[in-house]
Amino acid sequence: MKRREFLKAGTAGIAGAAVATGGGLLAWAPRAEATTLTRTYYITEDFITEPDGQLVYFQGFSDSASSLNVPGKPIIVQEGDTVSLTIVNTLSSTHSFVIDGLVDSGPIGGGQTKSFSFTIPTGQGKAGSYMFYDGQNAPYNRLVGLHGGVAVMPYNAGNQLYAGSPTFVQQYFWIFNEIDPNWNDAIRVGNTPSTTFTPRYFTINGLTSRPPGDPNHDTDIDAMSNLDTALHGQIGDRTLVRMMNAGRAVHAVHAHGNHMEWLTYNGAIRDYVWHKDVLRVDGNMGRTDMIYPFEPPPDAYPAVTTGCYPMHLHDEMTQTAGGGYYMFGALTDIYFD
Repeated sequence: MKRREFLKAGTAGIAGAAVATGGGLLAWAPRAEATTLTRTYYITEDFITEPDGQLVYFQGFSDSASSLNVPGKPIIVQEGDTVSLTIVNTLSSTHSFVIDGLVDSGPIGGGQTKSFSFTIPTGQGKAGSYMFYDGQNAPYNRLVGLHGGVAVMPYNAGNQLYAGSPTFVQQYFWIFNEIDPNWNDAIRVGNTPSTTFTPRYFTINGLTSRPPGDPNHDTDIDAMSNLDTALHGQIGDRTLVRMMNAGRAVHAVHAHGNHMEWLTYNGAIRDYVWHKDVLRVDGNMGRTDMIYPFEPPPDAYPAVTTGCYPMHLHDEMTQTAGGGYYMFGALTDIYFD
């Protein structure tokens, strides 16, 4: 059975398929007028099988009442747009939907549905990268899977992160998280975790990687192969990557092949665009935006324009699963096609 499939465990299981939807290549075309985005999220729960075979409990902002999405499907809008949301809480516990600086649903009780809307103002610097998350029972509900990414595009500027930023051709989310199964299980039975946080699994867009030699490189489970996570481009396909961290650990993102153009740090626009091979993403909803330029890799001899390069984290524990499965953690690949 695939890693992202549901597995029933007692009365906690629901039928459906668990999939990672928080990242991916985001299609966008600028518009000269505002519009309204309508979206419904269902707060659901179930178990996911981790690389070492352990079943771990999760909750998520899902596409239907019978599925589990971790992270939730991303939102991409433009300044001036209105977002109309309906949150259906299928669980018995209280939850919420929050985008810092944009909207807070307030408590949504067990079994309740709440609809609300908000408009993103223009000319107030709201363009950028955000996380939506469950603000109740913080930080536990967010860590157990109730989070996702939001891209706010500058008004009528489809190829910039913010007005005046360097331009890009395509864009992705990389959303990081780490999982302590004991904490997740405490949340499952309605308790507050009382043990020391000890992460055992590390994900990017809800997935872990599969190292060379592993027989299973299914694109639904392998972050190195998954088209919503691994970067693909040709020379000149400058790629914006919106990196954010639902988890607690600080990450050091290291991309090979090209240096990254560092644009923002925790929502603040940097005065200068530095070219870096390692970028920091803080824990507890830290955010860092960068452009991977897809230039011919420097100093390669002979010169190359195609190939595959890794992206991994320099915080070593994140490259494992279950405390010892090396290269089954939060890493992916960058393909020069």
